[in-house]
Amino acid sequence: MTLLSTSLWTYYGLLKPDGLLVVTVNGTGTVLQAIYVLLYLFYAPKETRRRMAKWVGLLNLGAVGVVILITYFAIKGNSRLLAIGSICAALTVGMYAAPLSAMALVVKTKSVEYMPFTLSFFLFLNGGIWTIYSAFIKDYFIGVPNVVGFVLGSAQLAVYGIYRHKKSRDNRSEESDSEKAEEGSARLMMGHIETQNNDFLTTTRRLSKGSSLPKPSVTRQNSFSTIIKTISLTPYELQAVWRTDGRSAL
Repeated sequence: MTLLSTSLWTYYGLLKPDGLLVVTVNGTGTVLQAIYVLLYLFYAPKETRRRMAKWVGLLNLGAVGVVILITYFAIKGNSRLLAIGSICAALTVGMYAAPLSAMALVVKTKSVEYMPFTLSFFLFLNGGIWTIYSAFIKDYFIGVPNVVGFVLGSAQLAVYGIYRHKKSRDNRSEESDSEKAEEGSARLMMGHIETQNNDFLTTTRRLSKGSSLPKPSVTRQNSFSTIIKTISLTPYELQAVWRTDGRSAL
């Protein structure tokens, strides 16, 4: 839409006496918009590129060519300027009215995320400057659509000013909620870790207690066996056992 509008405004400036400013401004806009469209087509996905290339060819090449041919060969004199001026004014009003959907979305969502401040500001500024310029040269084709643009730009800035603070408060509340959620998760995790540590310490203490219990001495077991044996031995056998124990002790 913008490329089509700037192209036809450039043609309007060529037809209009003393239209040098209109030609230079809109000619520059045409070049910049053409670069923007080409970059978009270059980086767009394949299917999107094909679809948008058709629209670009239809609107920005076909429509501009048809308008220029008809007005140049079929319409003469002031009627030509009147026809081109009317078409350009209608396109400019449509260009300024395009962000109205963004304004409705801002009011609905109470967030200015979908309506950048810079775009609204420069639409407001552009409409105001061209309105002043049209008042000096008394050109209603330039003045009327830019008055509409100035009013719509002012409305966008007003909507932005109303919902900008609400967005900030919502963001702060969301951030605080997320911080609280993160803090709660951290506390739960720490509690889980502490519980695991306590269970581990309790298990370790139980194991250490079990391992520190006194074990029956091998010497006592052997001594008890020796006592049992001595009860059933004869004096000669008992003397032989004592000698054997004495030698093993040595």
